[in-house]
Amino acid sequence: SRPPTPMKLRDAPSACPSLWRCLPCPPAELRLDLVLSSGQSFRWWESSPGAWTGVLGGRVWTLRQDGDRLWYTVYGEEDEHKEEEERDGCPAKAAKLDGAETDQILRDYFQLDVGLSALYRAWGAADPLFRKVASDFPGVRVLRQDPIECLFSFICTSNNHISRITAMIERLCQAFGRRLCCLDSRPFHAFPSLSALTGADAEARLRALGFGYRAKFVSGSARAIAEGLGTEGLCQLRTAPYAEARRVLCALPGVGAKVADCVCLLSLDKAEAVPVDTHVWHIARQRYGVALGGKSLTPRAYQEIGDFFRGLWGPRAGWAQAV
Repeated sequence: SRPPTPMKLRDAPSACPSLWRCLPCPPAELRLDLVLSSGQSFRWWESSPGAWTGVLGGRVWTLRQDGDRLWYTVYGEEDEHKEEEERDGCPAKAAKLDGAETDQILRDYFQLDVGLSALYRAWGAADPLFRKVASDFPGVRVLRQDPIECLFSFICTSNNHISRITAMIERLCQAFGRRLCCLDSRPFHAFPSLSALTGADAEARLRALGFGYRAKFVSGSARAIAEGLGTEGLCQLRTAPYAEARRVLCALPGVGAKVADCVCLLSLDKAEAVPVDTHVWHIARQRYGVALGGKSLTPRAYQEIGDFFRGLWGPRAGWAQAV
């Protein structure tokens, strides 16, 4: 099958796309342009008008929407580095997936089993301010990301902005991740494995890539996870209570309450997590009249703001906050 509107992909010969497939998905349930540019993930770019290309699950995808359908294609990997990667102990090519498997990857990533329109109605009924804003921002939903990628991406977000974070993550993947394919002379790499970030020279290499003080946090957290709960243990926090997952994350170098809540919300299935920064703090005070003492965002104020929005918006408060 192919999308009903023409699209110029301009693929390099080394990365041939599979056939286009589609999933039913009205804009009220998902708006790619709002979700993929909102700072939840930093691995997507608008490769042509209305088309988004990025890396998900160790593969390169292009997504676009047409009416009530979400169209996508997945690119094949190139072979030129296969022998070198196998010698280094890296996985070579990812196993080819069938259409049902790629459909499920997207359903899981966008959490399409969660009915967003009904949530918007419930949040709007509980909160007139939400109702006023939401009509301009339909289809904003929370991604379900790989916990390793999410954690290390958000460690890089401190005192930073989206365009700079995106560039940092791109350099990280080019330096430490497996090369996947090349489109329009642009190479795409998988997110680095935990082991790739635990090398003795990782911090120095990250500093050379412009990570500054975050280099110590990235390499330190990688070592702490590798020596402690491991990648599997991090993923198992999906089944732990929210407070427990947050406590474990906050014990890692460079992870404070906000980064922990972002990781909980965006990768560990804690829909009640409400990341609070100074913008959210000011909104809570100025628009919702949340009376909090002090002139700074203290740990106590952080907790009280999160509790306020959880009380207002319910068990998926983190989703409402994304809107």
